[in-house]
Amino acid sequence: MDILQAIIIGIIEGFTEFLPISSTGHMIVASEFLGIEQTAVVKAYEVIIQFAAILAVMLLYREKINLKEIELWKKLFVAFLPIAIVGFLCKDWIKEIFTISTVAWMFIVGGIVFLVVEYFYEEEQSHTTVIENVSWSQSIWIGLAQILSLVPGTSRAGATIIGGLLLGLDRKTSAEFSFLLAIPVMMAVSGYDLLKHYDEFIGADLTAFVVGFVVAFVVAYLTIKLFIVFLQRFTFVAFGIYRILFGVFLLMIM
Repeated sequence: MDILQAIIIGIIEGFTEFLPISSTGHMIVASEFLGIEQTAVVKAYEVIIQFAAILAVMLLYREKINLKEIELWKKLFVAFLPIAIVGFLCKDWIKEIFTISTVAWMFIVGGIVFLVVEYFYEEEQSHTTVIENVSWSQSIWIGLAQILSLVPGTSRAGATIIGGLLLGLDRKTSAEFSFLLAIPVMMAVSGYDLLKHYDEFIGADLTAFVVGFVVAFVVAYLTIKLFIVFLQRFTFVAFGIYRILFGVFLLMIM
């Protein structure tokens, strides 16, 4: 992987990781277009840029990362457990269903779900408008909804945000809970992948790794900030439409 490829993939990771549009599908298209083979070195690089995205969230929500917010983090941990358990038990099955066709159809299905939920959703009837007020039961159900993201193309952010909307969270709170929930989830996934591909860092082009890390961090940081501003004025309808169009595009290029 050269520096230009590292920059492009870093941009895609940073931009798509926390939006409800699934980074998986975009990574597939980008890799195909750039001629990047899914080697162990590429997998190691993906671990690096995922850590960059995690750090972006931690920097933006640093005021939430302290002992005063211990109750919130207990709830986030409870929400994390379902995907940790099911993901570990079903990791082999997940690999088997990882195809472009699966990703494409889940993009389309997810897009339709967003449009349907937004059609019936009424923001003024939301009961939870502050992330600290998310209840234990809401946390558990959002965690269960996150299990759906194990199906490639579903989107972890999409599954948790939809779960939040259905459980009475407003759009901004749903997104912020999803951002913070990404920290334990991505830490676990990236940590596991780091141990798995540790040897691949030896002899790899560290310049490309560093450049990609910085790019992914900056793009993720800006994307999260702009996403929150966007949600204060608009709905998720645009993301639903985009998902459907991108899913159709994937089916066409298969």
